[in-house]
Formats: sequence, C-alpha cells, structure tokens
Amino acid sequence: PLMSPKRSEHVRLFIPGPVEVRAEILDAQSDWMVGHRSSDFAALYGRMQPKLQQTFYTQNPVYLYTSSGTGIWESASRCAVRDDKKVLHLTCGAFSERWAEVSHLNGKEVEVIAVEWGQAVKPEQLADALSHGTYDAVACVMNETSTGVRNPIEDYAKVLEAYPDTLFLVDVVSIYAGAKVETDAWGIDVCLTSTQKAFALPPGMAFGAVSPAVLERAREIPHRGYYFDVLEIDKHHQKNNTPATPPVSLMYAADRQLDDMLAEGLEARFARHEKMAAMTREWVQRAGFEMFSEEGYHSPTVSNVANTREIDVAALNAFLRERGMVISNGYGKLKGKAFRIAHMGDTQPADLEALFAAMDAFLAEQA
Repeated sequence: PLMSPKRSEHVRLFIPGPVEVRAEILDAQSDWMVGHRSSDFAALYGRMQPKLQQTFYTQNPVYLYTSSGTGIWESASRCAVRDDKKVLHLTCGAFSERWAEVSHLNGKEVEVIAVEWGQAVKPEQLADALSHGTYDAVACVMNETSTGVRNPIEDYAKVLEAYPDTLFLVDVVSIYAGAKVETDAWGIDVCLTSTQKAFALPPGMAFGAVSPAVLERAREIPHRGYYFDVLEIDKHHQKNNTPATPPVSLMYAADRQLDDMLAEGLEARFARHEKMAAMTREWVQRAGFEMFSEEGYHSPTVSNVANTREIDVAALNAFLRERGMVISNGYGKLKGKAFRIAHMGDTQPADLEALFAAMDAFLAEQA
C-alpha cells in the first residue's frame, strides 16, 4: 500500500506561495463531496459570502473562480476595458509586468508606467499619466511578490477620485489576509486574490470582489469569453452558485480558514504580519544584508533581501532543507542576486525565529 508522507519529512515553507498550510486546513478538504448544483453546495457558498465580504472590506459580491489569480487578471482585462479604449498598467516587477502582457494578449490597448524592480510606482506618476490620457481602467499590483514592494494603493485611490469613468483594478494576491485591503474605501472595482498566499490554503481557487461599475462596463463589451465573464459569473452568484464546476474541497478549507481568521481577529492578524515583517527586516540588518525593496515600501508579507554578501542561495536552501525548512531564491532576473523570505498566512513569530537561527548557523559556517 502507498504510505502517506511522514510528518517528520515535512519541510516548512517560507516561500511566497504556495505557503505553509496547517494540518487542520488540509483535513477540512476531506469532507464528503456534494454536487455543486445541490442545496448543500448553495449553503456552503452562501455562508462563505459574508465572511469574504468582511475580509475584503466590501459590500460588493466576492466571486469565486476555479483558477489561480491569473484567471482574474484575464477576467478584469476582458470585462473592464472596451475594445476602442486603453488600459494603463503600473509595473514594478514580474507579476505586474505579466498582467500587462495578459491585457495585451487579450487584444487590449495597453499603456504602461514602469519603474525599476525594487521601486514603488508613485501616485504622482499616475496623476501625470491620467492628466495626459484617457483610460478605461488602471491596473496595478498592491504587493509585488517578485520584488517585495508594497505599492501605495490608497494614494492611487485618491488620484483616481477625479476620474470616475476609469475603473480601478487591483491584484492583492500576496497581501490579502496579511494586511488590510479596503476595497470599498479605496474605490477598487476589481480586487483579486488567490488562495495560496496569506490566505494560507492550497492553490487552485481565486476570489474577486467586483463592483457594479464593472458589470455595467462588461455589458458594453461583446467578446468577454465565457469562463471569466463577470456577467455569467454574477448570474450564477445570485443563486449561490458558479457557471462551471467549482473546487468543492478547497471551498471547505476556505470556509474553515475564514472562520479561523475571524476568530484570530483581522486587526490581530494584520499586526502579526507587521511584527513578522519587522522581525525579518531586523534579521536582514543584523546578518549584514540589505533590503532589495525601496525604503518606506517594504511588503508586510514577503521580504526581498539583496544578496549583498553574495552567498550561494541554493546552498543555503540545501542547508535549510536538511533542517525541515525552505526559503525562496530571487525571482527571474534576481535569481542568486536576492532571496525572499515569506512571513505570511499562519506562520508565527516563533517559526521565523527558528528560521533565522538556522540561517545564522549557515552564515557562521561561511565565515
């Protein structure tokens, strides 16, 4: 018979997704299966909805997508930007650049404000672009996972108040459930995340809080596709359902995790993330490295560390893996030049202390 993996072989993940998932959350997926057109399923969908709205700080519906967050990029690009209009993408790393590419591949006319990796896009840059051009939407990433930069979304929101016809599309994939995302207060029209980051679930599902303005806009766009069409999704949402087959087991896990997040208290959860981010930055300084992200714009969920000591990141990870833990190398062109430590989801300060002790041991051997 096949043996289940031994708990002793468990490698604790300090990577920015998929993140460490608690045993209780893994177990929640093993509830008996139900048909997704049944009343049992509608009850599951229905009880998740107010909890999702609470965690997104929104009155808008929060749709459930059987995809990664990338699926909602495609949904937002297709449903919020008309064929003869433009979308303005703010890019500052691999994922914000990729979303701009997704818009382009879906036939949208794309303009970009690009900054160096490690920098944040400043609200003045957005204000300048909006004063010179007309856009159906502005699309940006709140927390750029590849660089460890947290963009000042709330400042973009103030700029966009003067442009009511420009929809605000925000990827909060690696920060939702790790810091407050005020969807309604910031006027976000599509606020999207996925399960495998600070929400601390297995990958495979995404959520999008979508405003009425997006539904209105979508009605003006003839070719929205089917799988990610917000009008089709909304029609089924009204009946606590989805157009296509949803990931029922992951929904059980999400329902349990939402309860646990609300029991911890959202403000307490966000404070824990801030504390772990501060601990990480303190370790970076103590260990003789520097932050890759711009001062004042460090992410509360993932720290990108400039490899100023030029250590062998692969060797560090091999050392850590022997001790049952792993971090992430730099992303893309930053491989070897930086490394990333995720401090998100259900990770606790004590977990980070154990990680830093192991990293210190590795560094001591290098001396």
